[in-house]
Amino acid sequence: MHKGRQKRSLSIHGHRTSISLEPEFWAVLDEAAAGVSLASFITSLDDKRTAQDSNYGLAAYLRLWVLRYIQRKI
Repeated sequence: MHKGRQKRSLSIHGHRTSISLEPEFWAVLDEAAAGVSLASFITSLDDKRTAQDSNYGLAAYLRLWVLRYIQRKI
């Protein structure tokens, strides 16, 4: 298992941001985003987060999304 977090920079709705997640979370997000850019995929998740008026920040929301994604696969 990898240690530490990896920071990636991307644009969400034209605004540059960086997200710091553990490599295992990035691996699942990369897999789930197959066929579209990772930035587009994360933008769509951020749109859902905003629409749900979530209390979670983007990084926490992504971790929870990955957890649910994995749970559906098993």
